[in-house]
Amino acid sequence: MTDRPPLPPFDRPSALVKVQAAEDAWNTRDPEKVSMAYTEDSVWRNRDTFVVGRPAIVEFLRDKWSRELDYALRKNLWAFTDDRIAVRFQYESHDGTGQWWRSYGNELWEFDEHGLMRRREASINDVRIDESERRIFGTRPKDSREPDLPTH
Repeated sequence: MTDRPPLPPFDRPSALVKVQAAEDAWNTRDPEKVSMAYTEDSVWRNRDTFVVGRPAIVEFLRDKWSRELDYALRKNLWAFTDDRIAVRFQYESHDGTGQWWRSYGNELWEFDEHGLMRRREASINDVRIDESERRIFGTRPKDSREPDLPTH
């Protein structure tokens, strides 16, 4: 088994690294790459969808990013314990009709001793926005790695 640092137990600096690594990976929109951060039998709840295992994660993400076009994400650390991290996030994307959306959410993560996520629970709400209201464009610049997310 290959370790995926940083490893639990987390402190604030290592939790921040883990959150930024997740943001960076998801912004690649590469389902296979993203899936490697999860255990083989990882259990997800994403909105009202339940997913178990890496192959299902890859399938879920392929479908997600085929619908959520030009997806760009920001995550921020909310809280952490030895092997758990809570984040809040926002992402923007548009659908096939060109309608832009901003999605707000919270995630709860649980990690194994190798730093792989064995559980992910995501609650997400979507708000219709005009393209002129966008504020998330591509990967976060390295000089703004920990700003707070806007509340609305």
